[in-house]
Amino acid sequence: MVIFHTPQPFEPWNEGKLVGQKAPLKLKGIWAIRIRLQLGHKIRDLALFNLAIDSKLRACDLVKPRASDVSHGGQIASRAIVMQQKMGRPVQFEITQSNREAVQAWIAYADLKASDFLFCSRVAESSHLSTRQYARIVRRWVEDAGLEMGSYGTHTMRRTKASLIYRRTRNLRAVQLLRGHTKLESTVRYLGIDAEDALEIAERTDV
Repeated sequence: MVIFHTPQPFEPWNEGKLVGQKAPLKLKGIWAIRIRLQLGHKIRDLALFNLAIDSKLRACDLVKPRASDVSHGGQIASRAIVMQQKMGRPVQFEITQSNREAVQAWIAYADLKASDFLFCSRVAESSHLSTRQYARIVRRWVEDAGLEMGSYGTHTMRRTKASLIYRRTRNLRAVQLLRGHTKLESTVRYLGIDAEDALEIAERTDV
């Protein structure tokens, strides 16, 4: 006698879960976090947040700059260069005026010397902020701003400004240069551009 078992319904492993790249922040989210940091007088966190947005750096690169990498002659530079750990290549980024003020305020408050890490760790055995500590800080920012916890992470900070630049200009080449991508396809994947984006551009182009 053959016994047939009723197959159990298939449940996708990712059902109800958020997978893939973390979303970039929208302007509303940026200001929700920034204003809370300002009101809470979180001088270090405000400098870290602003630099994370401007620099578009990976977490492993963001935690390692020294004060001398962004400050020259006591003034915060409008542009800075750091060596990327993953790619082994230098990358240049801008620091906007308001963000320079936040970084300058942190350096003065913490009384940092040129050779000091910009974001020192509060853990004795580590000289600079670790990526794990940074990830916890980002989670706190997201939670305090009332944003969806599972949607954002450290990579959110890296993607945010590049995404805003693309949305405003639709200039893939500019984003490619800013990110240091060798292939345009990498920039497309990085931004998460899909058919909907292409259709929006086409709809605004009247010939």
